[in-house]
Amino acid sequence: MLKINQKVPDFELAVFHKNSFKKIKLSQYKNKWLIIIFYPGDFTFVCPTELRETAELYKDFQKNGAEVLSISTDSVYSHKAWHDRSPSISQIEYPMAADQTGEFSRAFGVYIEEEGVCQRATFIIDPSGLVKAMDIHDNDIGRNINEVYRKFESAKYVHDHQGEVSPASWQPGKKTIKPGIKLVGKI
Repeated sequence: MLKINQKVPDFELAVFHKNSFKKIKLSQYKNKWLIIIFYPGDFTFVCPTELRETAELYKDFQKNGAEVLSISTDSVYSHKAWHDRSPSISQIEYPMAADQTGEFSRAFGVYIEEEGVCQRATFIIDPSGLVKAMDIHDNDIGRNINEVYRKFESAKYVHDHQGEVSPASWQPGKKTIKPGIKLVGKI
C-alpha cells in the first residue's frame, strides 16, 4: 500500500474520456497535481453524488493545476453506459478509469478482495508523483468533494511555500504557520 510521500508507480489505465476510449499513463500527469477518486462501482447510489460534485469543481481543479481521475473496477464500457444514461454522470468531463484486475486499487491499498471492488478513497498526488494526502471511507459513507478541494489547495500552498504549514481548516488567504516562528499572512 502506498503511503504519504511515496512515489506512485507509472501505471497504464484504460479510460473513458470525452466520449471515447483510450489508454493513459500516470506519467502523463507529471508536473501537475493529480486527484485520484476511487469509487466502488457504476450504477450505484452514493457514487453519482460524489462524482457529480467532483464534476462541478473540475474546472476549479484544472485552473489550479490539477487533473482529476475517477477509478472503479468497472470496465470503460460500463463507464460509457453509465455516462450515457445518468444525468449526474453525463456532467463528467474528467477521465473515468477502469481497473478491472484491481491491480491499481491494490497498489493504493483500497481493493476489497472479497467483493472485487475498491473502497471509496481519495489520493492527492503532487507534481513529482508523491502521495500528499489520502482519505479512505467505508463504502456507505460519501465524501465531501469541497473538503477534497480544500485539502488540495492546502497541499498546493505548502508545496509552493516551503517552510510554511497550514493549520486546521486552513483556507486560501488565511494565516499559515512557520514552525518555530509565528503565524504569517492575512487574518
